[in-house]
Amino acid sequence: MLFAATIVMLMPVSACAAPARSTECSDTRLHSLDHDCLRFGISTPGGPAALAEFERVAEAARQTPTLILSFSDFTAPPPIEGLNAIMSFGAEPVVTWEPWRWLGEDEYDEAAFSMQSIADGLHDDYLYSWADQLAAWGRTVYLRFAHEANGTWYPWSVARGTSAETYLEAWRHVHDLFASKGADNVKWIWAPNVSFHGSSPIAELYPGDSYVDVVGVDGYNWGTTHSWSHWIDPASLFGPTLDELRALAPGKPIVITEVGSADMGGSKPDWIRELVTLLDEDTSVAAFIWFDYDKEADWRFSSTPESAAAFASALKERLR
Repeated sequence: MLFAATIVMLMPVSACAAPARSTECSDTRLHSLDHDCLRFGISTPGGPAALAEFERVAEAARQTPTLILSFSDFTAPPPIEGLNAIMSFGAEPVVTWEPWRWLGEDEYDEAAFSMQSIADGLHDDYLYSWADQLAAWGRTVYLRFAHEANGTWYPWSVARGTSAETYLEAWRHVHDLFASKGADNVKWIWAPNVSFHGSSPIAELYPGDSYVDVVGVDGYNWGTTHSWSHWIDPASLFGPTLDELRALAPGKPIVITEVGSADMGGSKPDWIRELVTLLDEDTSVAAFIWFDYDKEADWRFSSTPESAAAFASALKERLR
């Protein structure tokens, strides 16, 4: 997630008619079609190696996250040590794989790995290295490649000059290369941003059912932190895009791969409770992953004691 002026389109929200959730969570894998409870995950600044961050989250939430999302650029090796750490926590790893080079805090080489060069096979040696090492690792790992391509902030987006055709060609090339190496333990998450005025059409960027195991979506309530932003409730933020994703990829599990709320402009504790209730009642949604960073805003669910209490209470209530 990068800073962007995201204005969400307000549209009617359709209810998702489905059986009620169970009062217990099993160890069902994220890509399974049978989710008996709404799972919750976390992403923290220090990543999987930051045990103290994970323990802080578990203590504040009064539950242990079962998904941990981390980020890697296109120069990093597969994060095997981090994956092992995540497994030791009893969670599943989600790796966001970004096709650019990190230069430092908030600095990136955006031209180093274009989607066209990926599609043309210019980085295949690097891709083969990831495929071989993850296949050898052997356990399930979720790769979220080139996310939020319908937005306006990443170089792999349509708005920044990558055509939808090139995006799809690159995505499918990476997927097929992994398949050729027998990396069947790698599951693929395709994750746009929530649709907003000025975003690219999501449907044009969907790689296809045979290339996607899990559908993700990212969305943030920026509140009144900026002149262009306003407080938006979870149903208005996610509802229209969830409807679109269900129609685009029927039967695919859906995960809120990034979510957070600012404090300014409304009640963050109420927003958290509304979010968990909304997602728990929509059984097409398998999980949500909270973006627990103090970054463009203080997205952390524990930004205040009241918000932390609301988060813990909402997680507990979803199992009743």
